[in-house]
Amino acid sequence: MSKYKHITEPDPGGFQVRIVRDRKEHSRYFSHNLWGSKAKALQGAINWRDQVMVLIGDKKPTPVGKKSTGIIGVSRTVQHDRRRNSDTLVYSCHWLKNGKRQTKTFRVGLLENVTADDEFHAFRTAVQFRKEYEFFQDVGKGNLFAPERYKPWKNQIFYGLNSCVNHMALNI
Repeated sequence: MSKYKHITEPDPGGFQVRIVRDRKEHSRYFSHNLWGSKAKALQGAINWRDQVMVLIGDKKPTPVGKKSTGIIGVSRTVQHDRRRNSDTLVYSCHWLKNGKRQTKTFRVGLLENVTADDEFHAFRTAVQFRKEYEFFQDVGKGNLFAPERYKPWKNQIFYGLNSCVNHMALNI
């Protein structure tokens, strides 16, 4: 039911209204049987949605998809340089060192020159960086995490079975 914003028909028995604002969900199910017909249930869902929208306001949520990769601690951004009027594609990996937030950036290059292979390599390297960080935290050996080994990331593959397992096996 993309025709009606925030209203879906998750099953043949009714409509679901779901609105999320500031990480709080406002949700209600409208059964066709309880409302007497499919049309009445839809009208009830529309009316309830409109009332909730008035109460919570019609402000837009922060767009997560523009920067997020869907993987915790790894983000994709396009940085604009006003002086050069150019855009650079960057993958960033966020992690903690001694309780302080750290960021490792994987600059792919100018957006107009980036190939799909370049972007995929940067993404997989950033994900591997984050997985390695989490691995060492989980086994209680966070002090063995070595972010500096990712310096030559553009010319070296860190992801994949051989490179990851060998490095972790040597350090534990």
